[in-house]
Amino acid sequence: MFKITCVVDNAAGRRVGCWGEHGVAFCIEVEIKIEGEAGCGGVLFDTGQSGTVLLHNMEVLGIAPARIDALALSHAHDDHTGGLEAWLSKQPGVPLYAHPDLFRPRFSQRQGQYRSIGMSVTQDELSHQADLRLGADPVEMLPGVWTTGEITDRQEPQGRSAHHFIKVDGDWRPDPYRDDMSLVLQTRAGLVVVCGCCHAGLLNTLACVKRVFARPIVAVIGGTHLVEADAAQLDHVVASLRDVYGVPRLYPNHCTGQRAYIALFNAFGEAVQPFPAGTCLTFD
Repeated sequence: MFKITCVVDNAAGRRVGCWGEHGVAFCIEVEIKIEGEAGCGGVLFDTGQSGTVLLHNMEVLGIAPARIDALALSHAHDDHTGGLEAWLSKQPGVPLYAHPDLFRPRFSQRQGQYRSIGMSVTQDELSHQADLRLGADPVEMLPGVWTTGEITDRQEPQGRSAHHFIKVDGDWRPDPYRDDMSLVLQTRAGLVVVCGCCHAGLLNTLACVKRVFARPIVAVIGGTHLVEADAAQLDHVVASLRDVYGVPRLYPNHCTGQRAYIALFNAFGEAVQPFPAGTCLTFD
């Protein structure tokens, strides 16, 4: 069984006591057998924008740092990595899975000013706090819990922002988002895709998962970066989810955007549900 808890999101469930902030983090727990006996392993996927919110919400949800066996980062942006150092202060030395391009400096441009939005620590600094496992290929972190690896084939629209840049040889260039990756859970019913931000593009990500893991996708969870998609792109996403993927269950949050959520709900009804901080899902 797999249990996915939204620890951080822009929105928070009112009854739970979690705080919201612009960012995302998920706790994924899976039943595993250790020397023939049942146990449980945990992965923390992204760390939200701040350690304050991340640690508060983990405490409210009863998720002790000791329950986390591995950490994965979807990409470098600070709304996904801002709580990293605070969390590692509670659980140092944990394996950390990410793309090798994670430490490239990244910037947001607003009104002619460039602000750093990438990692707040260097690779050397982080290597003293965590067991860095950087790679572009899919990796199984715990039984049935995989990274997608790099999304290299991007024929569909990407989840781009006109404000995101990197600097190459002194010139500002659009961020290629090479570090963007998602997670894949191999449940009995099929594949569950957990997305951080989908800068590589939702449909590109799903196509990669379909090609690599060769099983039906039964659910998609997390940030889909459709917040800037126009009506034509949203129509295309809806058609692809229906015709190519058979309408998986959808639990979008973070960077999906209200317009995209409404378009998905109008198309698929109750197959689409919000996933704010404090929400839990289980899959066999």
